[in-house]
This record gives sequence, structure tokens and C-alpha cells, in this order.
Amino acid sequence: MRPSLHPRLVNEPFDDPGLFISFIFENRAILFDLGDISSISAKDILKISHIFVTHTHIDHFIGFDHLLRLVLGREKDLYLYGPEGFIMNVEGKLAGYSWNLVENYTNHFTIHVTEVRSDRILKNRYQCQNRFIPDQGPETFPFNDVLHKEPGLNVSTIMLDHDIPCLGFSIKERFHVNIKKDSLTDLDLETGPWLTKFKHALFNNQESGSKFEVELNEKSGKKQEFIIDELAQKIAIITPGQKVTYLADAGYTESNAKKMIKFADQSDHLFIEAAFLDQHKDIALEKRHLTARQAGTIAGKARVKQFTCFHFSPRYTDQEHLILKEAQDAYERVIKQQKISMS
Repeated sequence: MRPSLHPRLVNEPFDDPGLFISFIFENRAILFDLGDISSISAKDILKISHIFVTHTHIDHFIGFDHLLRLVLGREKDLYLYGPEGFIMNVEGKLAGYSWNLVENYTNHFTIHVTEVRSDRILKNRYQCQNRFIPDQGPETFPFNDVLHKEPGLNVSTIMLDHDIPCLGFSIKERFHVNIKKDSLTDLDLETGPWLTKFKHALFNNQESGSKFEVELNEKSGKKQEFIIDELAQKIAIITPGQKVTYLADAGYTESNAKKMIKFADQSDHLFIEAAFLDQHKDIALEKRHLTARQAGTIAGKARVKQFTCFHFSPRYTDQEHLILKEAQDAYERVIKQQKISMS
């Protein structure tokens, strides 16, 4: 089945980190990390609704200004998430500009900021027409590791140590709903907005045996009534959803490693930093980064189906193949050990 999430790294592995995840069947996207985003087209940037920032080192947050410049003056709600100190960082960015004319804008642009602490989250809202002055002091809410939740998916986080708090992110779909077009034809049904409503009804666990109306023709307004579970059996194939995990900037300590392995467990695709070769693991630990071998080991122990390394140190320019080989060898070694222990 064609996956509905399409993740791709924003830049080459030696450049600023970031993961752009588009929704194949929707005109929207989310972003993990906000480094240099000049390689993303303006059209794709405008699709972004939610941005999850691991931490605000410059290579993970410099793209805020570029994003703001494109979105300014448009009708949009933009949701940003980051670690402790994130609200202050965003407010500092916004305070760097003069906003004396924005009250004349007719479109409503609002930035919603969530700051993740170890035991709670803080939220605040910044409206363009109000010169991005926060509505009030941050509101505090309890936190259970889930940052964003929709009927069909959620985005969760873990807190890692990079000498400062650094977040890892994972997006997980509940399940896929794939429509059988041949079955639509057999029932004399056309594709249309009703299919989105149908999928939402399934995600919202609409009661079995309940009725569901299908618009046969938008212009005529003709409708046909079905029992939702019977319709699902006829036109839908339901399969497990995707899980995509993103881990950047965390040293290979016992605590970090345990957290990352558990968090990435059985991901369909893990994107994980591999800043150094293992021969430089002392430097990696000092700088709170992973080596390629450590990245591959985490991927193997997490039993991920696929993994991609990124965020390489420039000292390995023209040696990318060594990093990739070291990570892949470590991954295969762990997988082999797991198979032996299970036999």
C-alpha cells in the first residue's frame, strides 16, 4: 500500500539537519527541526502546519526568519514546539523586528508556541495583528509525552541530554485507510470530499452499525446511505500506520541510549544523527553527539525497518561512505545477534 507519510531530509547530511514530512493525500506537511530551509520550495514551506524543534542551536533554528518572512501576511495558524527556554527564544526572534504596520493586515496569522519541560508544558500565542505581543503569560498544562494528537496520528517526544535539553520526535499513524477504487466503481460511487469524512469517521471510532451518508453528486446534492462498517468492508483496506522517528544531537550515554532505543522501537523509518566515526568516539562524547556505529547500534536494537543517518561532521567531507558503512555494519551486527538469540 502507498504510504501516506513521505519523509525527506531537508538538506544533504553535512548541512543543517531537518526532516520535512509531507502528507501524500493532504495539502500539508510538518517539519522536524528548523535549520537552513532555503532548499524547500516556498510552496512546500507554506504547507507546513506544525514544527518540532529539537533545540535552538543555530543550525537547528536559523530557518525561523526565512519561514516567518514567507508566512507573514497570510491567513495561517503555525504551531511550534521546542525544549525548555523555547518561548524565550521565539520571543527573542520576534523582538528583533519592528511591527508597527502589521495591524493593517487583513489576514490573520498566529504563532502558537509550546515549550516542553520535564514535568509540564507551557503554551503561549502570538498574533501578527497584535505585533506578536503575547496574549498573556504562558499557560501551564500537564504533559504525557504526546505533543500533538489528531484522530489519525500523534506526535510524541522524549527529552535527551545534549548538555542542554534536546528533544527527539516520533510521528505515528493509528492505521492506514486505503480506498479500493474498483469497489467504488462497482458501487457507482465517485471519489470526493466524502472520502475524507469517511476516513475521519473510522479514525473517530464511529459506532459499528451507524449510518453514513455519501454524496453521490455534489452539484445535485444526491446522497446515499450506508452502514459504515459494511461500507468499510466493501471499499477500504485497513493496514497498520507508519511510524517515523527523528533523533538528533544526543551523546551516547547509558541514559540517552536506553531512551532512544525504546522511543524508536519498531519505527518504519528512523532518521538518526551520526556526527563522527567511532574512532573519534571520545570527541563525539565530549560534543554530545553520536558516532555512526552508535547510530547503527541504536537502530538495530530498536528493530527499525529502515534508517537514515545525517548531521555528519565536516571533518569527514568526501568520506560519507565510511560513515554509512560503519552505521550499516553495526545495524546488521545487532540484527544478526537478535536472530541468533531467538533461534
